[in-house]
Amino acid sequence: MTSAAALTEDRAAELLINWEVAQAAAARLTPPGPRLTPAEAAEEVAAVRQAAQDAVGHVHRITGLDAAEGLGGELSDVLVVDRPGWSAANLASFRGLLAPALKTAVEHKPQLAREGSTAQVFGSAGAGAELGGLLAFLSAHVLGQFDPFHTSAEAPSGRLMLVAPNMVSVAGQLNVVREDFRLWVCLHEQTHRVQFAAADWLADHLRERITALTTSTMGQADTLPQRLVEAVKSLREEIRADQRTDDDGTPARRRSLLEAIQSPEDRAILSHLTAVMSLLEGHANVVMDAVDSSIVPSVKTIRRRFEDRGKHRSPLERALRRLLQLDLKAAQYRDGQKFVGHIVEQIGMERFNTVWESPEHLPTEAELHDPDAWIRRMGWGS
Repeated sequence: MTSAAALTEDRAAELLINWEVAQAAAARLTPPGPRLTPAEAAEEVAAVRQAAQDAVGHVHRITGLDAAEGLGGELSDVLVVDRPGWSAANLASFRGLLAPALKTAVEHKPQLAREGSTAQVFGSAGAGAELGGLLAFLSAHVLGQFDPFHTSAEAPSGRLMLVAPNMVSVAGQLNVVREDFRLWVCLHEQTHRVQFAAADWLADHLRERITALTTSTMGQADTLPQRLVEAVKSLREEIRADQRTDDDGTPARRRSLLEAIQSPEDRAILSHLTAVMSLLEGHANVVMDAVDSSIVPSVKTIRRRFEDRGKHRSPLERALRRLLQLDLKAAQYRDGQKFVGHIVEQIGMERFNTVWESPEHLPTEAELHDPDAWIRRMGWGS
């Protein structure tokens, strides 16, 4: 048997998660998409790719980021996929991102490396099934995604994935013009592609932080029960003081259980990642809001109906969204949109774009809620 210390990251990932089970579970549990004939599906794929190409010029004009130049004619890193294809692509990315942390887990618990043991076989299969089930749920809801961690000969600097059946399905649910909806979605996703092209250091920066966080979490697994007990006590005290309010009179924000069981170092990393992801999503939303009817004729209708869509989710979907903290993430992204919008209004898009120049220019989570503090730190204050 290979010792835990001698295991490679890739081998550790194989021992702890059965990736074949994950892919099979994702494929089996994925809800069926809209029914299209082969000809209709081919037509939709071509239309999505055209919308992706058309969106780049608008993103360039709105953001002023020169990194967008040329991306409209280069679509080798744009992949139009179905739901199982999206899950398979994300499994590959997760494997690469989680490998260092999984190796740390094996090093701290060498018994996990006993290949063929009952615990290893059933544990890896169970983890694979859970991961596959999660991706199956998400695959029916994701419209598009830029994966900055993907590298291949065709897409050495990340890959944009657009989930065609979900665009068809959501456009139908909202009863909006499908052509307009495609472009509206592509504007958001192409903005992410442009962000990472403008900040060619950002993917490595995020990978390093994610690896540090996941590796630390795996390395502290033995102390989790004690930290969990302490966290529950701490949260109980916060709940008793639930009537506390912030300076503006709004209820004070309580920590999640995840935040409470993390070390101060881990919370600092998570805070940084939250701020960066909120920045990326908020910036993309600002770009979408800058689009008028001259670009997307029915944009007002799309916006209104898309925002109202969340009011009509099923009880199961609402429960899953709470479990995955998707609504919390949506709130964070709205904070990011307010941050970007305020800065652009105060000092203009050109000065805002200095945020893409280096890691030091990224906002903190505190600055996300106080954009003027970022303006002052960057030297743009009056």
